[in-house]
Amino acid sequence: MTRVIKIGGRPQLDPMLPMALAAAQRAAPGSLIVVHGGGDEVSTLQRLYGVEARFAGGRRVTSALDLEIIRMALSGSANKRLVSALVDVGVSALGLSGEDGALLTADPKDPGQYGHVGTPAAVNIVLLRQLLEAGYLPVLSPVSRSTDPSMGATLNVNGDDAAAAIAAALGAEELLLVSDVAGVLLDERPVLTLGPEEAQRLIDDGVARGGMAAKLQAALSALDGGVLRVRISDITAITDPHRGTVLTRVGSMAA
Repeated sequence: MTRVIKIGGRPQLDPMLPMALAAAQRAAPGSLIVVHGGGDEVSTLQRLYGVEARFAGGRRVTSALDLEIIRMALSGSANKRLVSALVDVGVSALGLSGEDGALLTADPKDPGQYGHVGTPAAVNIVLLRQLLEAGYLPVLSPVSRSTDPSMGATLNVNGDDAAAAIAAALGAEELLLVSDVAGVLLDERPVLTLGPEEAQRLIDDGVARGGMAAKLQAALSALDGGVLRVRISDITAITDPHRGTVLTRVGSMAA
């Protein structure tokens, strides 16, 4: 059972994260891929450079300077810190970005609105499978190689979108989007299950906004790509298969 787990920036600060991922890796060796974000760290570094973060639809608007900052924060600091923490608990973790080996390529996403932002175009599944077969846990920054030379060599890809594309390309049984909330919340309570139409309605009605809307959009993309189920939850869902909001092609809203 191949699982792709995307870790948001805030959950990366939880001291229990390395042990949770180590337990998941031991339970199913050679089947786990981790994709990480790091939005708060990027925003902090942007401010040090005198830049204010801007977002559109839950995705970061990215100038040429922003892109270099994102590379430093995600492919550099966040990636290596998470890899080091996993190695400390006995996991053979290997840190890469989408740029390495053209692991993830991306098409520009409306440069007039978003700047140097991309949507996933292709995944180097041969490289990922070789790493899994060799016993490594790939830990991936979503910074990706551009398919359009006029936009430069690199594009910023939302971590949820990257994880969804990787899960679909690998035919993963599950994509787990780890956030700092227990699931998709309605009236401050997690929804247990969602179907595609219900998830789209939450986006269209503005009930799901910002980062959660981006997560639901990524979840729908993963389901369209053949992933069996997507979960949105917190760190405890890494080792608890019943935790969080579950999205499937045949799901229905339940609280």
